[in-house]
Amino acid sequence: GDIGALFPDNDPAYKDIDSCLLLAEVREKLATAGCRPVNLDLTIIAQQPKIAPYRESMKKKLAAVLGLAETAVSIKATTTEGLGPTGRGEGIAAHAVVLLAEA
Repeated sequence: GDIGALFPDNDPAYKDIDSCLLLAEVREKLATAGCRPVNLDLTIIAQQPKIAPYRESMKKKLAAVLGLAETAVSIKATTTEGLGPTGRGEGIAAHAVVLLAEA
C-alpha cells in the first residue's frame, strides 16, 4: 500500500516517530499476509551528508528490524552531480527494493 495511507502525515501519532518503528510495523503486516523479507537493496541519492561513515550502522539497524542477516542488506549511495533539488542539497531521495517470499 501507499505509505501515506498506512501512516498519514496528518496523524499526530506519527509526528517525529522513529522510522524503524514504522518499518517494524510494516514487517508485521507482511507476516500477517504470509510474507517475509528476503533481502533489501537500498540506494540513497544525496549530495550531503556522505553516507559511507553511516553505512555499516544503517545496515545493522535495518537488518535487525527486518530480521535479516546483514549480508542480505545492500546500501549504496550516489549523487546527482549537483543537478536538481537533491544536487542543490534541498533534500535526499532513496530507492528501496525488497524481495519478499512466502513465510
